[in-house]
Amino acid sequence: MTWLTWKLVRRVALVAGLLLVAYYLVTLFQVWRAAEDDDRSHTQAIIVLGAAQFDGRPTDVFKARLDHAFELWKEGVAPTIVVTGGGQPGDRFTEAGAGAAYLHELGVPDAAIQRETTSRNSWESLTASARFLQDEGITRVTLVSDPFHMLRLRLIAEKLGFDATTSPTRTSPITGVDEWGRFASEALRVAFARIFGFGALARASRVGKVVPGLAILIGPSGVV
Repeated sequence: MTWLTWKLVRRVALVAGLLLVAYYLVTLFQVWRAAEDDDRSHTQAIIVLGAAQFDGRPTDVFKARLDHAFELWKEGVAPTIVVTGGGQPGDRFTEAGAGAAYLHELGVPDAAIQRETTSRNSWESLTASARFLQDEGITRVTLVSDPFHMLRLRLIAEKLGFDATTSPTRTSPITGVDEWGRFASEALRVAFARIFGFGALARASRVGKVVPGLAILIGPSGVV
């Protein structure tokens, strides 16, 4: 390789790197903006993204999402709450089951709750929910999760045929530096998924649990 060729390669690499950084920063801004959007217009169902549970009791992160969904339900945003999330190997309860039990304690009747009990990430949660909700003619949904999660959820939901609005919880224990770290990693996930697809992101997240270098695409249980 001649000196001129090497110089050209370096310039092309520099330009490509700058474009990637710019793409990531724009995506990060979009993730932040989406986190501010709290749309409480009327829809047909509220979908709560699952998070970890311990022996049938939701964690504080999951409780914050469920409390917010309950608030929206009481306001009449939608008549139905869909709780999502399967279980880990050895679990006696699913995230959806724990979420439904918690909502019962708050006063939501079982007739107003639907459960999606098989998923392990956001893509699977919304894909599985779409199957039974759309069979019932439900396409307008409100998505509930942590603020940093909102853009990816809305993009997935729209890809699956939902007319989706977002309403993030404001009481999550994920705050401060930890929250900004989630914003940063979430922007990376969205940037990746826009190029390779959200299904590919879900598959990469599983591979990343065992392959070094992909672990940055992995979030805590119920966040991916």
